[in-house]
Amino acid sequence: MLEFSNPAIFITWLVFLPALAALVIAFLPSRGETLKQISFGVTAVVFLMSVAMIFGSGPTRFRAGVDGMQHMFSVPWIPSFNINYLTGLDGISFPLVVLTAFVSMLAMGASWPIKKYEKGYCILFLLLETGMLGVFCALDFFLFYVFWEVMLLPMYFLIGIWGGPRKEYAAIKFFLYTLVGSVLMLIAILMLYFHSDLRALKSLPPQQVVATGVVNLKLDEAAQQDALQKIYSAELPQHTFNILALQLMGQHTDLFTTPSWYGHSLQWWAFVLLGIGFIIKVPSVPLHTWLPDAHVEAPTPISMILAGVLLKMGGYGLLRICYPICPQAGYDLAYVVCLIGVVSMVYGAFAALAQNDFKRLVAYSSVSHMGYVVLGLGVWSAFAGTQYNPDYWKMGMNGAMFQMIAHGISSPGMFFLVGVVYDRVHHRNLNEFGGLFARMPVYSGIAVGIFFAGLGLPGLCGFIGEVFVVLSVWNYSVALAVISAAVVILTAAYILWAIQRVYLGTEYKGPHGEALTPFTLREFSIAAPLLALAIYFGINPKSLLNYMQPSVDKTVVELTDWTKKHEAAATKPATAETTVKPPHNS
Repeated sequence: MLEFSNPAIFITWLVFLPALAALVIAFLPSRGETLKQISFGVTAVVFLMSVAMIFGSGPTRFRAGVDGMQHMFSVPWIPSFNINYLTGLDGISFPLVVLTAFVSMLAMGASWPIKKYEKGYCILFLLLETGMLGVFCALDFFLFYVFWEVMLLPMYFLIGIWGGPRKEYAAIKFFLYTLVGSVLMLIAILMLYFHSDLRALKSLPPQQVVATGVVNLKLDEAAQQDALQKIYSAELPQHTFNILALQLMGQHTDLFTTPSWYGHSLQWWAFVLLGIGFIIKVPSVPLHTWLPDAHVEAPTPISMILAGVLLKMGGYGLLRICYPICPQAGYDLAYVVCLIGVVSMVYGAFAALAQNDFKRLVAYSSVSHMGYVVLGLGVWSAFAGTQYNPDYWKMGMNGAMFQMIAHGISSPGMFFLVGVVYDRVHHRNLNEFGGLFARMPVYSGIAVGIFFAGLGLPGLCGFIGEVFVVLSVWNYSVALAVISAAVVILTAAYILWAIQRVYLGTEYKGPHGEALTPFTLREFSIAAPLLALAIYFGINPKSLLNYMQPSVDKTVVELTDWTKKHEAAATKPATAETTVKPPHNS
């Protein structure tokens, strides 16, 4: 019996239920659609569990308006290296967990056309879902990396076995890009681990340190204090993979600011290595080239997962790990990050305009839209010149978070709608479509609504995040703000041109016109909820911001406080002793 009254057990079941179901399916006989029905049922249960955390009333309920971690749970995993099974949720991770469960359920529903090796497909799909959920719940860096790697092999095989004509090429390209990013991440993780020391947190309030989960959370206050004293009095360095503890070290100690190679600090190199790994996943220019090939060759459900969830892991890593742990590097490289975001926006939009393949156009639109996420995260507008006013950076960070959720709704919808017509006519040539409104009116109406959400039309979900990001950039760089605002014109151009070529016109120009049959009930049940959410979050963004904004604002305020200390230290004489060292020229 599931112990739903225990939040920690609840989250563990939420993460590992798909993997457990995959194990069960491995011993079941392959019987037509039965395995897909079981897999869909499991993904639906996981989604309902995530929804229960919103609307439930028990201890498992996730409370809106709270800025700290909720439902934290820690047990020793590999004690010799101080590695723990540490999980928890806050306003940054919880919306992404719900999005993951939702998109996974819809993608499994879109998997009915898969007829080859159905057992293997269902097993890999469920393992992939466990990996994705685990990434957003993990608060131990080692555990985070394990879940990150768990996603790699299932996605490789899902593309390489069930993909299109060039599936092997796309799968290997995806694998190599992601593996390079993973190796760089691992190097950075080890750098931070071996330079970390829990004893350096002795000057901080005990409750602030306890809240990171470095001691047993189930102990009473006195026992927690004793456990902390044992850590502080240890003779050897107390290394840790605890992400929350590493954040405190990055912001309140000089453990990661010591000069390292070529005149840069350890955290500068850690930020660069982690940033490359996360930007590959976003993906941003110039490390984006794996995405169009992976999307074009992947089956429709896997394209939905790629666009709806996997790309968000890059933005999540930047927000959860890079900036809080390596604030000095984030401060020094802020303009570089913003420039990467703007270049990705412009390049992705122009590349989308040049496409004749319907699916490749949607793939490049993801590169452009995720550029807003990178830009919003990079706008470090709280510094001395702005009197350390964090309001614009809060707007950018919240805009980036909102954009991740909005893109996680509209982009899977666009890929699914492309897949619907591809399953019927077996081509994606935009120049051979036309007249679909007359043949498939319900499908075309929903498609236009979801594509308008991707365009950023006011009243739909894509508008809010983009506007927040553009407004936040104005106070940082007028030039970047003007360019990012102008990208909206390019987005409208390729979206409207695609709608005109596919859905408008008097007649269908391509082959297999007789196969253009109306929406099935299954297809409608997948597309309609995506359109409904796109409209709901467009007219009621507060319902989402209530969950994410407190945690995002807390992160910005903490980094703003670091900036004040940082710049104050930089203006002191060189002989002055400070806990935060001056920035290195970059």
